[in-house]
Amino acid sequence: MSGPSQLHQAGSEFASTITGHNVDLGNKTLTRRDTAQTINYHNYYGHSTAILDEKACEHRGEKRKCTDEEEQSRQINPPLENLLQSLRFNQIDARHDNIKKAHAKTCKWILKRGEYLDWLNPDKVDEHHGFLWIKGKPGAGKSTLMKFILSNARRRMKDKTIISFFFNARGEELEKSTTGMYRSLLLQMLQQLPRLHSLLDPGLILGISENHDWSVEALRTLFEQTLEGLGDSSLVVFIDALDECDESEIRSMVSSFKNLGNLSAAEGVSFQVCLASRHYPHITMPKKIELVLEGQEGHDQDIISYLDSELEIGDSKLAQEVRAQIKEKASGVFMWVVLVSGILQQKYDQGRIHTVKKTIREIPGDLHELFRDILTRDDTNKDELLLCIQWVLFARHPLKPEQLYFAIRSHTECATCKWDRDEIPEDAVGNFILSSSKGLAEVTRAKQDPTVQFIHESVRDFLLKDNGLRIILLDASGDLSAESHDKLKKCCFEYTQSYWKENGLPAGDSKHQILETRVLADYDFPFLRYAVQNILYHANAAEEGHINQTRFFGSFPLANWIQHNNVFQDKEVRRHTTSASLLYLLAEYNFGGLIESHQGSQSCFDIEGERYGAPILAAMATGSRPTVWKLLKRETRDEPATSRLHSLCNEYNMEQRRKSGPGRDFKYNPMWSLLHYILQDQDLVVASFAITYPQAYANMNFRTHGGETVFSVADQQGHDFFAVVKLLVDNGANTELTDKYGRTPLCRAAQKGNAAAVAFLISRGANIEHNSVHGQTPLFYGTLEGNEESMRLLISAGANVATTYHFGQTLLFHAACSSTDSEAKMHLLVAQAVDILKVNDSGDTALTWSLKNGKATKTILQLLIDHGDTIYRTDSMGRTPLMLALNCHLSIFKELIDMGAEIDSVDNEGHSPLLIAVKVKAEDQARLLIESGACTDVFDKLTKRTALSYAVTPRIFDRLTLVYPGRRPTNLNSDVAEALLIHGAAVDAADVTGRTPLSYAAQYGLRKTDFSRLLLDHGADVNRADDSGRTPLSYAAGAYDPVAQHCVQLLLDRGAIPDIVDGIGNTALSYATTDTVRALLSVSL
Repeated sequence: MSGPSQLHQAGSEFASTITGHNVDLGNKTLTRRDTAQTINYHNYYGHSTAILDEKACEHRGEKRKCTDEEEQSRQINPPLENLLQSLRFNQIDARHDNIKKAHAKTCKWILKRGEYLDWLNPDKVDEHHGFLWIKGKPGAGKSTLMKFILSNARRRMKDKTIISFFFNARGEELEKSTTGMYRSLLLQMLQQLPRLHSLLDPGLILGISENHDWSVEALRTLFEQTLEGLGDSSLVVFIDALDECDESEIRSMVSSFKNLGNLSAAEGVSFQVCLASRHYPHITMPKKIELVLEGQEGHDQDIISYLDSELEIGDSKLAQEVRAQIKEKASGVFMWVVLVSGILQQKYDQGRIHTVKKTIREIPGDLHELFRDILTRDDTNKDELLLCIQWVLFARHPLKPEQLYFAIRSHTECATCKWDRDEIPEDAVGNFILSSSKGLAEVTRAKQDPTVQFIHESVRDFLLKDNGLRIILLDASGDLSAESHDKLKKCCFEYTQSYWKENGLPAGDSKHQILETRVLADYDFPFLRYAVQNILYHANAAEEGHINQTRFFGSFPLANWIQHNNVFQDKEVRRHTTSASLLYLLAEYNFGGLIESHQGSQSCFDIEGERYGAPILAAMATGSRPTVWKLLKRETRDEPATSRLHSLCNEYNMEQRRKSGPGRDFKYNPMWSLLHYILQDQDLVVASFAITYPQAYANMNFRTHGGETVFSVADQQGHDFFAVVKLLVDNGANTELTDKYGRTPLCRAAQKGNAAAVAFLISRGANIEHNSVHGQTPLFYGTLEGNEESMRLLISAGANVATTYHFGQTLLFHAACSSTDSEAKMHLLVAQAVDILKVNDSGDTALTWSLKNGKATKTILQLLIDHGDTIYRTDSMGRTPLMLALNCHLSIFKELIDMGAEIDSVDNEGHSPLLIAVKVKAEDQARLLIESGACTDVFDKLTKRTALSYAVTPRIFDRLTLVYPGRRPTNLNSDVAEALLIHGAAVDAADVTGRTPLSYAAQYGLRKTDFSRLLLDHGADVNRADDSGRTPLSYAAGAYDPVAQHCVQLLLDRGAIPDIVDGIGNTALSYATTDTVRALLSVSL
């Protein structure tokens, strides 16, 4: 978008990802730690592909050999491709691809509708802000219509950027969430408009791995800001089936799009959005065009066209009557028409034309009633039907066709079938699924990894919302969902048991053995991976529906399951030892229902040899508060009613604030205590629980080999330091426990400026004069980094204010340079009658120390001077306060001059304030000194170079740089040099080597021509040779920079003699560094 768009302000916590802005990914810091994972992923992908190719070749009677050259040819994606890959997901276009193309004679009517034409009309944007919303009943054909409009737009709108997303409630999580929508839309924009890549912050591109875990907030803001970078491009967005996404997500998305539409309309930017959904839920959008399918003449005509073409029952009077009855009975629901047409076509093809009319009368007109009729029409393969429906409804994720095929067959035939592709080709698998589901489920047309889904979302609505599942689950008496999950658990268990019996356990646990076993198992036993990985999922769902799983786990072969589950874990870090407890696994996988019913005596605080150590830490790492609560609740089973553990458990359950958790990348280190990790989660309730628990799980005085204590965790950013300290001390933690720096909790509290913690620790008897490793007391830490209130508490408790620390510095020194409350701290200490004139090892008082460190303020200056210090003192190097004030703000420098500071005093090396200011390029201070009458011909003792000599050359990095480290320009402006000349500086003053200011100006810096011209204008001798016989022209000719030729030309124009010979027989031409300079000098000669 052109101009200073307001769209940039429509973002959120996610900071701008356009170049020049910070990047915050909300739940992750941008790092490059995923690089190794990216490499591993590609290596695995290459290796597993090779094995699969070999299997496929064997199936065709061939033999394939993978060469080293082929392995080396596999390239890792560059950083930008990693970003794009992080936006992709397997089923990104699955819903769109699965929608059948509109019949040749249908849908065209919408292109002539007034609503559609108004949406396209740029003159009417103010009326609708670019939004067209198509609404219709379930099964009315909205998705088919949207696919038609999208296809038409891609053909006709070549000058516009067109992106789309089709929600799919039957698909994977990303297919039915706005996270998936934003990822898809962003990917399409970045692919279609490569110029947008240049607008992305390089930090974003480098910090994203291809497996990055995007938050919806980050994606939404990135989408808005990418939209801002479109410039004059026109964007058209198509989003179908909004009702198939969570309502709260859709409301948030529509609100965001509405704001974008409003801002786009105000700025004259072409941003058009076409939405499609059912009538419910209703979301208010004042500025839009709404098109309702029901009652549309064109929509009704589409049904007629479809029947004329697809219902092949002839053109007799009977056929025409049947088509008319179907059209009338359909009430605009296209899905009903399609299903009924199939039923009637079958009757007709069987020669039962005489029953067609009767059948159409008997078929329910309601879509849900039609589903009921289809499911109950006969009892053919009823077990297969039930199991097929249950799998499609309750599988953890949509199954692949071959997975569903073998899931059904293995259960109904009680055997684990190896997939023989000669006997069972893929088309047979699809036909089996169509038959088993009575046509209500189908294989998607996805380009990659097709899955099995219901033919329409209304099928799921009928089975779950309209209680249609109970029709085929006749023997069910309770929770249909729980009973179905229990059935699927048994299917998974029976399948894995059968497989283990026939094939045994994995041959080994090496990386190669696991990879080979995994690939072969996926190829020969497609259902095995799902069965192994989801036994516990279905058992947990059944338990949560009050179907007890205790008996099941009594015979569950946990060690065998772990070995096979490890096979299907792509990343080694996600694998478990065979000694992992069931409780640990349930905690890591967040199966709270099974945790609650787990009968073992094990505690969730017990440390195991697994990735996260203890079950409680596993639940925290995976971020599941409900699972943590179930673990805590389980620990209270045998506790008396009066136990505090019950109230802590209830408190945790009531607490709504989401903790950040240690994160999935966390790995337990036995060198740290359990309490360390719990406190890192910032969860004081769980910490209290661990401390209160009868068994001693919380060692509050534990100290790591690295010197960290539990108080170290409390000191981390974001923690409530006082709450943690109080919790620990109240429960017996040692108030004198020191960390690796020798700091006690009181030192840390004072350092943080946490007055509440300081007061609490003092009240508990903490040592206020404790010395850390470097001899620093709590009052020192409070003075340097804390606040005045903490200092006051310590002083009131008797802390010594006269202590001298390293390098002879007192508290007054540190207060003067404190980053917080420095003036208040100084007043507090002065009120305690501290020695104002105390000097440190380098001869500084608090006054000169504050100036030297650039921390002095007018208040601090006046306070110290009023109490006896002076602006005429010098430090051990002879530097005055005015010299040291060059590190401070100009106002402080001017304040000292106004107070009468000596402007021409010199330090031990002969530097005056002006000479130092010019050398370190403190331009404003140099100008102020010149205007105040400072001597302009002052020179240093070592080189005899004057202020003018330094003023016309770049900054020199010498010992003064350490004393005056401020960030200043490399060169002064020429007006400082000119001011020096005007105020009497000698233009040809030579230094100890005989070099003049012009000699230096001609040699150094990119501004040499300007400075040389200034000096020549003020009478500098162009041919003045130094002690070695070299002239300014000689130095200019030998300079290695792009402006040397200009300076050489200037000097020649001003009378420089090119053939002057220096002390070793060289002329300027001898020193020339470029052909251009040589040519200039040769012509002059």
